[in-house]
Amino acid sequence: MCGIIGYTGASPALSMVIDSLRKLEYRGYDSAGIALTGKAGEKLIVAKRAGKLSNLESALTSDHADSLSGIGHTRWATHGGPTDENAHPHISSDGKVAVIHNGIIENYIELKAELEKRGHKFSSQTDTESVAHLLSDEFNLSKDLADAMRKVCKRLRGSFTLLAISSDSPEVIVGARRNSPLVVGLGRGENFLASDVSAFIAHTKSALELGQDQVVQVSPDVVLVTDLDGKQVSAKPFEITWDAKAAERGGYTHFMLKEIFEQPKAISETLLGRFSNDSKVICSELASLNLDIDRILILACGTAYHAGLIGKYAIEQWSKIAVDVELASEFRYRKPFLTAKTLVITISQSGETMDTLMAARHAKELGAATLSICNTMGSSIARESDAVFYSHAGPEIAVASTKALLTQIVALKVIALYLAQNNKSLSSAQIAKIIAELLALPNKVEEILETVEPLRAMTRGFKDATSVLFLGRNVGYPAALEGALKLKELAYMHAEGFAGGELKHGPIALIEEGTPVIAILPPASSAISEKMLSNIQEVRARGANVIAIADASTPLDLKHVIRIPSCDELLQSILAIVPLQVFAYEMAVARGNDVDQPRNLAKSVTVE
Repeated sequence: MCGIIGYTGASPALSMVIDSLRKLEYRGYDSAGIALTGKAGEKLIVAKRAGKLSNLESALTSDHADSLSGIGHTRWATHGGPTDENAHPHISSDGKVAVIHNGIIENYIELKAELEKRGHKFSSQTDTESVAHLLSDEFNLSKDLADAMRKVCKRLRGSFTLLAISSDSPEVIVGARRNSPLVVGLGRGENFLASDVSAFIAHTKSALELGQDQVVQVSPDVVLVTDLDGKQVSAKPFEITWDAKAAERGGYTHFMLKEIFEQPKAISETLLGRFSNDSKVICSELASLNLDIDRILILACGTAYHAGLIGKYAIEQWSKIAVDVELASEFRYRKPFLTAKTLVITISQSGETMDTLMAARHAKELGAATLSICNTMGSSIARESDAVFYSHAGPEIAVASTKALLTQIVALKVIALYLAQNNKSLSSAQIAKIIAELLALPNKVEEILETVEPLRAMTRGFKDATSVLFLGRNVGYPAALEGALKLKELAYMHAEGFAGGELKHGPIALIEEGTPVIAILPPASSAISEKMLSNIQEVRARGANVIAIADASTPLDLKHVIRIPSCDELLQSILAIVPLQVFAYEMAVARGNDVDQPRNLAKSVTVE
């Protein structure tokens, strides 16, 4: 949600900012804008347009080419619709200060009323414009943009990342963050501020993490970080482990398709270094925590929530520890009961999911230890958790999550196995067998992807369906939920996932002649195999067009059967999800939808 970039250095700021905004398009947006500085005292150059980045580019002229500092923004509308006026940057009344913003200013109404009394005129419906006017007033008093930012931030309620420039200090960019992502990119004779590292990875791999309520001032050769009282603080440096090419399509039609095919490698990276030669599980993240626990609570949203549901089965069965899984967005609002013996696991690809971040903070306030599963180094959730398990999926550009999800599930399996080893609830032989199954997953996913073309062709035959239902039991149930979510996100159609045992308790009323039903079958040896086969017969008897996902152990007399390799039942959902991803992807393509940037969605949901 809302991409942010700031650049100051010797290269033309216009091209640097626009190129960075292209790298941030994947986050989802509905307008874009830039502000550039000229020489000291010269008027700021501002351009902003509703719609895609191409609309902004068409509004730019060669007059903008010589600027050496600038800020850019891709906006996802919250306060006010996606119009030119509401697009960022927002400019102060005197035209000297430009501000871009990610997040929400909760007290903007009272700030706006105060500013209007002081004579400021507002030209947008946004909460951000009040910050531009406040910042200008403070800057005119102190003549120090960073000092002005500190004073303004003390008055703001809500979550925000803010960047600002002034025509009076053309080489300086000032940023601030509270509950919203901002990282510093460290170059040679140039520096960057951005909402995530993909904006500047083509220019530097050296970065700084910014803490909560910190203000950063950058110029081409200087980076200064302070708290809101002006005290200088040390920001934590880190190196980015992937390169710019990892964030390019590499010949694939869409990022999502590329990321589906990257899943074998991503799983391998998640498992790398996790097992010793004598089949011991290595999980130093958990070793640093007090594992005298009697309950685990998993908190996540969307696709990550489905990962948590799948992980619950393995943790409980292998480690004998009770697990609850909750939507992070609901957690704080039910007066939850936690103790020092509760381990809270939060899951977020970006590490900036606002609902999950707030839930993690609340869990810590209630005395629980927190472990995060995250794909982004230096993110807010990772920094604020007691321990973090990085999934190492690499950059995920498509809004609909694929490889991040599978690596989150794999991470939970590793955690479950480590807890079982710690609790001695599994024998060494059992652990060794599961390790072997986990290490075989990348090749099995590769096998599915090598035979995926018939599935893609079959999917196109369902493009005119109005609804698709998904059925599963045990770990197949949350996999069914994930299949339905992917179809909603990408194909913009009704889709629902159901537990097979609930079919007769209502959902079977939805079945009519020709209704597509995707059924995820467990191995034939499973105690629920016959029950799932009965569910298939129930919907077929009412005219459903069944697509079964099953391994070779289950004989099926169906027109549509997607075969996946055999594996441990608790790991099967990892394999079953892959054809569900392909099904959703191909349906979106067949229906002419934007696969990588589905309507109304953002990659990183950084507001509640």
